Amino acid sequence: MSALYLDANASEPLRPEARAALLAALDLPGNPSSVHGDGRAARRVLEQARARVAARFGSRPRDVVFTSGATEANAMALHGLGAGRRILAGATEHPAILRAMPGIEQLPVQADGQLDLAALEAALASGGPALVCVMAANNETGVLHPLEDVMLLCQRHGALLHVDAVQAAGRVPVSLAGLGADSMALSAHKMGGPKGVGALLLRPGLDLAALLPGGGQERGRRGGTEALPAIAGFGAAAEAADPAQSARLATLRDAIEAGVGPEIGILGAGAPRVPNTTCLLLPGTPAETQVIALDLGGMRVSAGSACSSGKVAASHVLLAMGLGRTEAAAAIRVSLPWNAPDDAAERFLEAYAALRARLSRNAA
Repeated sequence: MSALYLDANASEPLRPEARAALLAALDLPGNPSSVHGDGRAARRVLEQARARVAARFGSRPRDVVFTSGATEANAMALHGLGAGRRILAGATEHPAILRAMPGIEQLPVQADGQLDLAALEAALASGGPALVCVMAANNETGVLHPLEDVMLLCQRHGALLHVDAVQAAGRVPVSLAGLGADSMALSAHKMGGPKGVGALLLRPGLDLAALLPGGGQERGRRGGTEALPAIAGFGAAAEAADPAQSARLATLRDAIEAGVGPEIGILGAGAPRVPNTTCLLLPGTPAETQVIALDLGGMRVSAGSACSSGKVAASHVLLAMGLGRTEAAAAIRVSLPWNAPDDAAERFLEAYAALRARLSRNAA
């Protein structure tokens, strides 16, 4: 039987619509900044992709800034909007936020992984203008943060809000305008587009200084010739990644959680989560052991963030949720891709049962 890919939160498989758009754009010789016919043809493709991203995520096309990925988009937001402000971020944020610049104040989360709103309000009330950075959905547990409540607190205290929507985009409804956020980061390959392209969405009327001034592309907000094929694929993926299709993944995720057994911890289960993600804690068994054993059994899962150069260690997310270091190093993430087969839960549970049986024999 072929391997089963269950690591969508690291990268979704490329959607056919994205592949087709990417390949078509590869044949365009023109630079989108050139004024001749080939340049104008490339510009049309670029702006069509921009319009698609804007329409899916509640932005005006002119306020979509294409980047090399969400890491750059987050850095643009923090450096551009955080100047002269305290930067407040949840302790379970992605390293792209927590390591973007020195001096970021980390806020605690509750045991279920959601941001502690009382701590946020206390931090905002302690004085000074602030930029609050909150991910829509956690990449390890799938936990959804209460963004509406966060926005109300930001409005009450005159703070700006940046949302890292990477893991939520395409899986649950998320909209810059709907949230009332000031900026939002997206990554194409987390919704079935190509790797190496993302976007920062800005609320109307908000501008920021470019990290990469270059030749003034992207309305002077991000220099460098746009990666047209990747951007074209991004636009197609954004249009195809319909959250309404996620109900099937929720059914598969729930079947996995029901089948692993009551002794297995489901981290973040007490909070709302994206429908494709479960974080399973097998006490006493390092995550690396589980990932390798499942890989040999044809199951492609992961432990923690995929942005740590292949390292497996105690998760900062799980530590922030109150787990001990040993426990935090014993959890794996199963994240179902958009094209997960209907028997994905059955196949995973079979491999997981075989893993546990092997561990029991070795311990005997």
